[in-house]
Amino acid sequence: FAQTISTITEMNLPQLEMLKNQLDQKVEFLSKLHDVEHVLIDVGTVYHVEKIAEDAKDFFKRKTGFLTTQMEKIQAAFQEKYIMKQAVTEMMSQKIQQITALGAAQATAKA
Repeated sequence: FAQTISTITEMNLPQLEMLKNQLDQKVEFLSKLHDVEHVLIDVGTVYHVEKIAEDAKDFFKRKTGFLTTQMEKIQAAFQEKYIMKQAVTEMMSQKIQQITALGAAQATAKA
C-alpha cells in the first residue's frame, strides 16, 4: 500500500482522475447488491448426485466454508480499494490546491 501511495504522489491530475474513476467502478462493483430478494448463485453443473444425509451435510459445510472465505476476500478487496480511492481523492485535492496557489502567486507577481 505504501508503494501505491508513493506512486500516486508522482501522478499528474489527469492520471489521478483516471485512477479514481477506475477505483470508483471497483468499489461500486464490490458493494453492489440492489435486489436482495433475487440473487444469482453458481450451483455448478446441472447434474444431481444422490448422497446419504450425513455426506450432504458435510458437502454443505465445505461449501459454506468456501463461500465464507470468498466473502472475506471480497471484503478485504473492497476495503483496500476504498482506502486507495480516498488516498487518490486526497492527492487530487492537494494537487488542485497547489495549482490554484501557483496561479494566484503568478497573478500577484504580474500585478
